[in-house]
Amino acid sequence: MKRYILVALFLTVALGMIFAQQEELGEPDPYILGIDSAQQNLKEVSVEKFETDGFWRSHMSTDEGYTLTRLFTGAPAAKEPIPDEQGMDIPDNYVLGTRVDFLRRGYNSFSLRPIRPIPIEGITKTVSVWVVGRNFNHELVLLIHDYFGREYEIYMGKLNFQGWKKMTVAIPPQDGRNGVTQRSYHYNNQMGLKIAGFRIDCDPMESYGSYYIYLDDLRAVTDLFAENNRDPDDMADGW
Repeated sequence: MKRYILVALFLTVALGMIFAQQEELGEPDPYILGIDSAQQNLKEVSVEKFETDGFWRSHMSTDEGYTLTRLFTGAPAAKEPIPDEQGMDIPDNYVLGTRVDFLRRGYNSFSLRPIRPIPIEGITKTVSVWVVGRNFNHELVLLIHDYFGREYEIYMGKLNFQGWKKMTVAIPPQDGRNGVTQRSYHYNNQMGLKIAGFRIDCDPMESYGSYYIYLDDLRAVTDLFAENNRDPDDMADGW
């Protein structure tokens, strides 16, 4: 009997403490909850339209196969222009094509890289690219460089579809331990990431003969809030 009385007293005290804490904390402040969304200026920007011949190069291990990369005339019919680019007469006539000829079947891979990494202004949220995958079970991987120049691999998906498809991937945000570092609190005038290219990991059951892949219109959704709110009289480092 005494045991039941002690348990009842313990529950009463615990409930009283919980209600007291709730009354002390009160309702959550909507301003605090909305800080992240209020301090964002999201905008879709064009990163690469694949219009410059020779800027992108393909590479594959010589004992697995060889590649050929060039520009072709064409475009995805479903692609919509960026509103801010309308009326600017920006060339957009070509797509990037790569042909792979396998020498042996196996866990092969090949990469597509620009001559130099392409920087993206602001804090990148998502990256998208239009792809013709030819309905193979190969996989597309995005290669990026973070704020410190470290390379990350971000899985975009399988290429098992017909025709053009827009493939989009979110950039993992930095939470102190994980994610992609895109800025340092020491330097507000330097931030963002760079596109280092793509890697295609081939399915060993389909890595024979020839394979073709086409890319077009590499874009990013980026947060330009910090870029638009820099101190105009700040000093520039890098000297």
